[in-house]
Amino acid sequence: MSEPIPSICLPPIENPDQERQWLEKTLQEWLDAQFIPEAINQTIAERATQIYVRQRLEGENDLGALVIAIITEMRSFDFSKSFFGEFAIANAVSDLLLESLGMERCCGQ
Repeated sequence: MSEPIPSICLPPIENPDQERQWLEKTLQEWLDAQFIPEAINQTIAERATQIYVRQRLEGENDLGALVIAIITEMRSFDFSKSFFGEFAIANAVSDLLLESLGMERCCGQ
């Protein structure tokens, strides 16, 4: 029988403003690099980062739970001017966080 994939817990947030600035900038750069830079990318990065930081300040450190929170809350976002959707954004945040921690993005290795 297969073993469940262990959850990935992030270290507690120590400097929310610094983490917010880093994630917002890095996510916008990622969005701009995927297709063409668009003004909506800044708004998407700001909104996803707000959700992430709020969740972290509320004590959420589980990466899977953070991804679900971003997906859930970004569903109400108007993506009509973007190539992206809530799943792509949440997955990008997850990948960027794993990369910043030096973890492999595939399978959490």
